[in-house]
Amino acid sequence: MPMRWGDMDAYGHINNVEIVRMLEEARIAAFGPPAGAGLPGIDPHVSLFNDVPQGTMALVVDHRIRYVKTLEYRNVPAAVQVWVGAVKGASFDIHYLVQDPVTGDDCVKASSHLAFVDEATGRVLRLTPEQKQLLEPFQERKEH
Repeated sequence: MPMRWGDMDAYGHINNVEIVRMLEEARIAAFGPPAGAGLPGIDPHVSLFNDVPQGTMALVVDHRIRYVKTLEYRNVPAAVQVWVGAVKGASFDIHYLVQDPVTGDDCVKASSHLAFVDEATGRVLRLTPEQKQLLEPFQERKEH
């Protein structure tokens, strides 16, 4: 994920708010944007978010972020690993590891808990067997 000059805080580190943006960008690159969000671009690794039925929203329920080491601004993209954690009946976790692109040091360990929600009713929807099957190859059994 690119680090932008404006992502820096007064200490020369990538600001914590911008870290969340980087996580979002990595999640969208891996699993696709929601349907109807802009024009088509590069195909994601797994077309999960843009292949849900109309009227279904993919919403973040919770973020957990652990800053292991400051991520210094570099004029090169940060390395971000993304994988699927727990998959439950109506929700799933996506995990991230952000690494310094020069040193390879682990800087951020994070996870996002997501659910599909019916836009009209606001109710959480159960994952379909097809959605679970899409996520399975990207699941890592050990979590941070």
